[in-house]
Amino acid sequence: MKFRQRRGSLHLGMRIERSVAVLAALTANVHRDHQKRPAPYTVADFAPHEHDNREISLEEAMSTWA
Repeated sequence: MKFRQRRGSLHLGMRIERSVAVLAALTANVHRDHQKRPAPYTVADFAPHEHDNREISLEEAMSTWA
């Protein structure tokens, strides 16, 4: 459990996805047009299966399950 908290998931696919997302965000930020997109890209923009730790309301959860 301490390893997962410190290093992340042991799932090989998720580790690869996160690594590729880091490289994609880095590349996108290097070539980003600061006029069109002032906010930098993040890893979350390129890792669709990365879990979000934010709390959601019951209504939000029910709308995603339906």
